[in-house]
Amino acid sequence: MEKEILELLKNMDTRLSDIEKGQNDIKDEINLINKKLDGVVEQTADLLEFRTSVEEKLNELKEVEEVTKANCYDIAKLKLKAVK
Repeated sequence: MEKEILELLKNMDTRLSDIEKGQNDIKDEINLINKKLDGVVEQTADLLEFRTSVEEKLNELKEVEEVTKANCYDIAKLKLKAVK
């Protein structure tokens, strides 16, 4: 009887050790996922910053285009006046 109980306790200890190992493996995987997620968050922030920068530069180019267009009209008017 004692032998059976000892065998059951040994089996329970082995199973408990396996469960603990499984939990440690899961913790390692979670840590890896968290590191990857941190990288994704960082890249997303960089992309948003890049997008904002590009939008600002695009707006500046549009302003330059409007000024250039107005200057072209003024130059054409001056040329017409010079010809007359």
